[in-house]
Amino acid sequence: MEPIVRSERQLAAAIRRFRKLADLTQGDLATKAAKRQATISNLESGSGTLETLFAALGALELEIVVRPRSRGRSPDMGDLF
Repeated sequence: MEPIVRSERQLAAAIRRFRKLADLTQGDLATKAAKRQATISNLESGSGTLETLFAALGALELEIVVRPRSRGRSPDMGDLF
């Protein structure tokens, strides 16, 4: 499944999830991305630079796709049951 990311927190969680799926520690990812472990930790906490983000994405063999935001309708109470 491809996660939809709409906030810094969601992006940080997605990076962390994919890092763990790749069986990498923050230190391993830092080495692959030519960054410090603390920098990867900051990225996974929702802060960091675009440079760090793209270094981590490249090291994890991930890419960003930008598209118009989807607008699903909110379910009615009757649809939930």
